Amino acid sequence: MDNPQSAPALSSRTTPTWEVELLISGVAVFAMLQLPGWLDDRMFALEPRMGADWRMVLLLAYLYAKSAAIVLAVTFAVHLLLRAQWIALVGMDSVYPQGVQLDRMRMGPIQRALEEARPDRTKEAIEQADNRASVVFAIGVSIAFIIAFVCVLFCGALLLVTLFSQAIGWHADPIDVMMWIFALVMVPSIIAGLADRALAGRLQPGQPAHRVLVAILDFYTRIGLGRRNNRIVALLTSNGGERRTMAAVVGIMVLALLGVAAGHAAMRGQIRIGSYAQLPGAEALRVDPAHYDDQRDPGRNDVLPYLQSMVVLGPYLKLVVPHEPRRDEPAMRRACADAEDMAPKARDEARLGCLSKLRSVTLNGTLLKDLQYEISSDPRTDRPALLAMIDVRGLAPGRHELRVDRPAYADSKPDPDEPDPGFHRIVFWR
Repeated sequence: MDNPQSAPALSSRTTPTWEVELLISGVAVFAMLQLPGWLDDRMFALEPRMGADWRMVLLLAYLYAKSAAIVLAVTFAVHLLLRAQWIALVGMDSVYPQGVQLDRMRMGPIQRALEEARPDRTKEAIEQADNRASVVFAIGVSIAFIIAFVCVLFCGALLLVTLFSQAIGWHADPIDVMMWIFALVMVPSIIAGLADRALAGRLQPGQPAHRVLVAILDFYTRIGLGRRNNRIVALLTSNGGERRTMAAVVGIMVLALLGVAAGHAAMRGQIRIGSYAQLPGAEALRVDPAHYDDQRDPGRNDVLPYLQSMVVLGPYLKLVVPHEPRRDEPAMRRACADAEDMAPKARDEARLGCLSKLRSVTLNGTLLKDLQYEISSDPRTDRPALLAMIDVRGLAPGRHELRVDRPAYADSKPDPDEPDPGFHRIVFWR
């Protein structure tokens, strides 16, 4: 009985980590594809609870974390495809070891001569496909780690600056402070590197300028900012071309961050995807489903006041006004400063009265002076909210309009093209 032929061995130049690469990509790709959606849900749940300072920390952490997750997801998916191509080439080379048979292909004499002049490089194609998959895997993982490192470093420092500024009552913009700190930390390294290259060969050991450059560059190398600290990027830049590799790394990082930022704006409804150039976009003409409890998506919609339904059948209109720290907290600090020195109970009552004025309600153009707010919460998100029950038994059947005042954001500049109307407009029918 003849022994079956053993499978041909892989080339000795085959990347030794190909099995581990396949295992990691195959297992992790599904988790990475689900992680961006999980981060979206956490962001939409936490953002409405944050004031301006804490919202910036959360937003930056979200942008960096989701960018790293997307880079990893795309890397693992592309790596699986490239490894599949490599496996297919290895399999076909095993099935047809004789290579491409040009004499069995129909073509003209000129094309046949051109094809015969080119050697059959199946082995080289297999090696190139193998190397290409490993390089893509390495680049993607490295970029994700760089983004994660920047996220931990920058967001951690911003968190400390925010805590410190709030502890001492300093109202400087934490982002501006972080930019100044970043400049003070990184500028000496950049200047020293440029000077080292510009003065190459002209500085002698022992000279003061030489000692200064050695001290600066040695310090930054020791803290993890040397050229070889990221071994994968160092190998890629030194063997694959520094400009081309760095352009790819920086380009992918910027593309991922911009894509995540644009996606977040689109999910917030700030970007309309589609051919809607002629559709009126004025706030005064829009009926937003998020204003109605039976239509809103509390996990994704903006924090908006809402009614129980677009059509009100009962005697009372249930108005819920969620608390918005970015709007309400700065406005209350300005308008309710006198309440700080009161006793706890009196202070709470004064703050409720002040907040009620900031969130005054107009029904069909008439200010509801006797409106009574209660402290409550949104039952579907458990966020603090104001609750008002408005008697609508005397309203005639038909269309009615409710306006709920809102303070302006204190941490953003007004857009002249999209002015903040200063109120939420909610229409309903009886």
